[in-house]
Amino acid sequence: MKRLDTNRFVFVLFIIFLLVPLVVFAEEKKDDEDKKKEEKSAYDVPSHALDISKENTYPNSTEDEEVIEPSELTKELIDELDIPIDNPNLIKMLNETSLKPSPIAFGYRGMVFLGRWPLNYQSSDTTLNWEYQPINKNEVNNLGGSNPQKLNYIQQEQQSIKGALTNKISNPSDVKRMMILKAKEKTKLPLSYQTTIGHGTKKENSYNVPVEKFGTLQAYAPAVNEKGQVTFGEVYIELKGSKKTIVIKNVTKQGIGAWIPIQDYVSFSFQLK
Repeated sequence: MKRLDTNRFVFVLFIIFLLVPLVVFAEEKKDDEDKKKEEKSAYDVPSHALDISKENTYPNSTEDEEVIEPSELTKELIDELDIPIDNPNLIKMLNETSLKPSPIAFGYRGMVFLGRWPLNYQSSDTTLNWEYQPINKNEVNNLGGSNPQKLNYIQQEQQSIKGALTNKISNPSDVKRMMILKAKEKTKLPLSYQTTIGHGTKKENSYNVPVEKFGTLQAYAPAVNEKGQVTFGEVYIELKGSKKTIVIKNVTKQGIGAWIPIQDYVSFSFQLK
């Protein structure tokens, strides 16, 4: 009888041993899904922000940032590195590098210095500010009126909104490019370091101003606040006989932030007094 109980006990332990990893896996999967939902909701466009790309009287450029794919040789070289290389301009240079050691160059050694480069950008925080810059105000005075009135958005003056890095850094153009690519990937929003809202741009959305009230409709240009860290390093091509490798020296890191406007979007704040 005792032996039977022991067998049952061992069997139960065996079942628990099998089920625990499944439970842990299910919980981890749920946590990942919840995290993705939270990230997605953080970048959703709120109801008080509208797309004006069709109504905008100023034709903003819709050119996307070019994504440079590494060539087969470049990919082989950068995959061997401990430090990732994401800088599109550096990848382009490596793609165009024509250094091809002779397969019979036994004993040949050489080191080619390609310069000090920002190698990659790691994003730590991406937040949206839907009231980044005030760009317009429409008003309706119905204090002495006898009927409700409608208040609509009409852009009074052309406004240009410019983004920028929040502190000084080497190779700012390369850094800005890496940051906007990362921010676009995370938010799925149309981002640009400069966007313009043209004079006379209007939207059909209207707001009711009751009798004895003064209505104000304030319009804002939204932007993304991107923060993270840039890794810099001296880049060399090392040649050993017929073999070519990339060598990174004197690696440093620097924190950086940027404001990047959301192109062709306007957010609104309606108030009654």
